[in-house]
Amino acid sequence: MPTVDTTHSTPDSLSLPPLPLNRPLLMIGHGSRDMQGRQGFLDFAHAYQGLDSSRPVVPCFLELTTPSIQEGVDQCVAQGYTEFSVLPILLFAARHNKFDVTNELDRAKARHPQIRFHYGRHFGITPAILELWHRRLADLDQPSENNSMSSIPRSETVLLVVGRGSSDPDANGDVYKLARLLWEGSGYKTVEICFIGITHPRLEEGFHRARLFQPKRIIVLPYFLFTGVLVKKIFDITAQQQEQYPDISMTCLPEMGIQPELLSVLREREIETQLGQVQMNCELCKFRLAAVGDNTGHTHEHDHGHHHDHHHHNHNHSESPPDPCADPEAYHQRIWQVP
Repeated sequence: MPTVDTTHSTPDSLSLPPLPLNRPLLMIGHGSRDMQGRQGFLDFAHAYQGLDSSRPVVPCFLELTTPSIQEGVDQCVAQGYTEFSVLPILLFAARHNKFDVTNELDRAKARHPQIRFHYGRHFGITPAILELWHRRLADLDQPSENNSMSSIPRSETVLLVVGRGSSDPDANGDVYKLARLLWEGSGYKTVEICFIGITHPRLEEGFHRARLFQPKRIIVLPYFLFTGVLVKKIFDITAQQQEQYPDISMTCLPEMGIQPELLSVLREREIETQLGQVQMNCELCKFRLAAVGDNTGHTHEHDHGHHHDHHHHNHNHSESPPDPCADPEAYHQRIWQVP
């Protein structure tokens, strides 16, 4: 079995800046069929609420489990609230962030015309998250009874960053950017990037590429917020690789979980949402417009029924558009041809 780092920092002493408003926060997680993954997100929301009880923090899920987004909105409405901050607890802006969450908010708006949403941004690539991973990697260099590989130098070690995988090239590109920023100046032999689903290269290919550098150690870094089916699959594949290549020491780090750095980033996102200072990556909006375009190449003009402080994507879902990602190969071909 590969060595596994199970250390998690606690946010007990974390001090967050005050919120400008007492507006309820709807925290939207991806959702998982894995009960540990579901509970990890709920624990994260509970920890964040525990740091500031000035307004409700309502966790809900986009898919696969409950409570749903509709149930989360209904809970807030039942308490008399008509204005909400909404944050997607997602690492990158992909299909879920750009399409699915906003579609669900439109549905809620249709059922409750009096409500108003202020939709914030995903976590993205931030210095705090890079610091989190730098700290975790530094812990692997510390000698201990449970760390027999601390003697292997970074120069003989390959980092293997594993993303979830998306049908959105923008999100996949962010995984590469994150990995490069993490590797720069680290002293590791190199960094390889792969994915556990949807797109390529897959994890097995990532291990193959890592072995080409003839390392003494491979550190697998699953770039996930919470555990779940895919994270456990990464651990299983790492164990299989360790068995097949016993001469290479392999370490699989855990998902990020409840970390002070993540709670701090979440507070930044909530404050900027309350102040209407959300800055999204709008330069790549052409990708989204192309995805919802018709076969003639024309795009549809839309306007949200709910309010986006950042006016990121102006689109209206009164007519349900076809799913642009239903055929990933066709989606990629269309996106790559966007000027």
